[in-house]
Amino acid sequence: MFFQYGEKEINYLKLKDKKLAWAIEQIGHIERRLDADLFASVVRHIVGQQISSKAQATVWARLEARLSVVTPASVHAASAEELQSVGMSLRKAEYIKDFASKIVSGEFALQAVEQLSDEEAIAALSSLKGIGRWTAEMILLFCLQRPDILSFDDLAIQRGLRMLYHHRKITRELFAKYKKRYSPYGSTAALYLWAISGGAIEGMQDYAPAKKIVRKTKRSE
Repeated sequence: MFFQYGEKEINYLKLKDKKLAWAIEQIGHIERRLDADLFASVVRHIVGQQISSKAQATVWARLEARLSVVTPASVHAASAEELQSVGMSLRKAEYIKDFASKIVSGEFALQAVEQLSDEEAIAALSSLKGIGRWTAEMILLFCLQRPDILSFDDLAIQRGLRMLYHHRKITRELFAKYKKRYSPYGSTAALYLWAISGGAIEGMQDYAPAKKIVRKTKRSE
C-alpha cells in the first residue's frame, strides 16, 4: 500500500510553484509505502529513531519473529528485556511497553487519534513516551495519510528546500512560507523534497554553508 496522490495534488502544486513543477516533471510519480496499522506504526517509528532504515528493518523483522504479530496485547505480554533482545535499546523497549500498557488499560484511545485534527493528533501522540513532534508527523503522513504534513524538524525536507530554491539556510519563517504555498497538499510536496534531498535529480546541490574546520595549533612554551 502506497501514499495516495494524483493529478489533483500534482496540478495544484505545479500551479503554485514553478520550481517544484520542474522537479515533479523530472522525478515522476513517487511510490512511498504506508504502515497499515496505527499501533504498529507507532512502535515501528520508536524502533527507528536514531538508527538507519536498514537497521530499523532488521530490528522490526526480529520483533515480528519474536511476537508473531505486533499488537498491544503481544507487546504488553513481553518483558522490556525480551523486546530489547531483538536489537533495540532498553529505553526504546520501555517506551514501547509503556505505550502498549496504556492501550491495554484504556488510558490512551489510539483509534480516536484518527478522528482528530492534525495538530490535535500530533499533541495526542506526542504525549506518549518516546514520541516527539517529528515522529508524530511521520505517523500522520505514513499511516493516516494526512494530506498536509510538511515537517520543519525533518532535516531531509530542509535539505530538499535548500537544493530546490538555492537557500543557504531554512529558517522557520522561510519554511512557513513554503508550507503555506504547498497547503493543502504539503504531504505530496514532502515526497518530492525527500526525493530531491536523496539525489533524485542529477546535478542538484545543497547550498548550506560548508562547516568550518577549526584546527588546533600547539602553542609554543
